Amino acid sequence: MADRLPTTPFVALGALRIVSAAIFILHGTQKLFNLPAGTRPGPDFGSFLWFGGVLEILLGGLILLGLFTRGAAFLASGMMAVAYWLYHAPSDLFPVNNGGDAAILYCFVFLYIVFAGPGAWSLDGILKRQRREQRAAEAAARE
Repeated sequence: MADRLPTTPFVALGALRIVSAAIFILHGTQKLFNLPAGTRPGPDFGSFLWFGGVLEILLGGLILLGLFTRGAAFLASGMMAVAYWLYHAPSDLFPVNNGGDAAILYCFVFLYIVFAGPGAWSLDGILKRQRREQRAAEAAARE
């Protein structure tokens, strides 16, 4: 058990990234396509809410795949900070009262991913490993 503990945070970070991104994507699909079933009509094309849904799907997809993870998480974190202050905070400062709990949590989960990286099961990790192996093969060929 103790031998596996050093890798546990890496795996837990990957799971946090995947689950958070999957739910983030669902927020976008609910805004744009009413899937899963929502209670309001989709936003007008080009509105802030429409762009929010598009970004939730696109950035969530990149974060889910672990591709350009840090950049996508940075944008998603900022987007959630803006969403909180523009859409939730004006009605009431406290997240419990204004429905902004998810926006704050996404903001800080994605901000953590910016600094911690994608964790396990990411395309960024695969690409990094391939580049490292290619450099090692090139270095061995030069010797």
